[in-house]
Amino acid sequence: MTFDVAFLLSTLPSFAAATLMTLKVGCLAIIASLAVSLLTNAALVLGVPGAAVTVRVYVELARNTPLLIQLFFIYFALPSLGVQVSGFASAIIAMTFLGGAYLTEVVRAGVEAVPKAQLESGQAIGLGRLQLLRYVVLPQAGIFSLPALFANVIFLLKETTVVSAVAVPELLYTTKSYIALYYKTYEMLAVLTGVCLLLFLPLSLLLGHLERRLQRGHYGF
Repeated sequence: MTFDVAFLLSTLPSFAAATLMTLKVGCLAIIASLAVSLLTNAALVLGVPGAAVTVRVYVELARNTPLLIQLFFIYFALPSLGVQVSGFASAIIAMTFLGGAYLTEVVRAGVEAVPKAQLESGQAIGLGRLQLLRYVVLPQAGIFSLPALFANVIFLLKETTVVSAVAVPELLYTTKSYIALYYKTYEMLAVLTGVCLLLFLPLSLLLGHLERRLQRGHYGF
């Protein structure tokens, strides 16, 4: 058995495109998940009727069903109900459904960590509920949530490998395609491992550094 370096190098442009797709899916899902978590926690803090039960049901449903099952339901089941969803859109929706639940719990823990004295002080100077949420609760909850938030960012980016199941041309899909066509298993796994290390390790180090800087107040927090 020989390791075909020339073939490996010839696949790099395809893996570069797959990396961009991975980042596109992951970043869109992370942004959407964060938006979901802010909306759910805002509803909880503001005491919207029925919010507590609805959010709890959503979180438990999302966290206790596999992402692959959620993805298959959106991609294969919804068309039978007359709703056509592309593989890319299915990937974003499924990852947002899962990621939103995890980030909801992350932000909720941060909200609960805000000292009650801060809320009482805000109320004492006449801040309304929305003003308390905007100026007191969310800024502090964001800082408290940073470690778990950044950990979930990495988690969601790595979960993009699941979307290869609905033919989204990300890293794992590209790897499996080359293996199926050329039987270059070791070469493709080597590229996949290398790309993942180059992608996730620097990001993990960067987020860790950013977390430490933010928690020390170097950026005005």
